[in-house]
Amino acid sequence: MFNNNEKSIFYKRVGKLYAALGRRNGRVVASDLQSGSSSFRVEALMPVAESFKFALELRTHTSGLAAPQMMFSHWEVIDIDPFWRPRTEEEYLQWGEKWDGVNKAKAYMDAVRTRKGLATDKHLVQHAEKQRTLSKKK
Repeated sequence: MFNNNEKSIFYKRVGKLYAALGRRNGRVVASDLQSGSSSFRVEALMPVAESFKFALELRTHTSGLAAPQMMFSHWEVIDIDPFWRPRTEEEYLQWGEKWDGVNKAKAYMDAVRTRKGLATDKHLVQHAEKQRTLSKKK
């Protein structure tokens, strides 16, 4: 069905498809090669908040060979506490006093609050010093 050059191109494109899904917190449910053709079908689940401009990114990374068909499937609760901070001794040892990672639930919540004009706990400047201008007049 494929010669060696076509196989390598095919697997590069499928790899880029999986990478695009991974960047957007998608998870693959099923994938199969269509019998009698060179089409590869992937069924994946992705949060709606991550799906905006996904088609453009997917076509860009796969050089136009992938064509997404997206439809709403179901609601799913994110099992992450948006206000999580390290509290136990074990958590402090693992992550330190301040966890600098991205909490997806908090990011989604802040995006909705910002869009609706509600207050968020985001600070523009966390640690600032007064700027000192050193000029030498000659």
